[in-house]
Amino acid sequence: MSRDHRKLRAFELADELVIDVYRATARFPPAELYGIVSQMRRAAVSVPTNIVEGCARRTQKEFVHFLVTAFASLREVGYLIGLSHRLGMLKDPAADQLVARHAEAARVLAAVIRKLDGP
Repeated sequence: MSRDHRKLRAFELADELVIDVYRATARFPPAELYGIVSQMRRAAVSVPTNIVEGCARRTQKEFVHFLVTAFASLREVGYLIGLSHRLGMLKDPAADQLVARHAEAARVLAAVIRKLDGP
């Protein structure tokens, strides 16, 4: 059973978050290129890529497994957004935009997981 990831709102939001993360981290200090920048970008990219991979899996159980993995990466991104803000690398309103995008993506992805996997 192949699902089209492009039809999932959770994928769209995760994809938009990746773009926002890349844009925001482009302004981080060069010393953080291999630290927070790299970690936040990898975690952000992991969210939509796990959704895409899950959509290609045959069973719903496998699909849900990849969605849960995507959600874990999304939580990691949320932590790194907050950390970057507290360290002064991510300023308002960019921080507010990322927090809002992250919150919406988390809300939608969690709802999909609940719907497919139960309460």
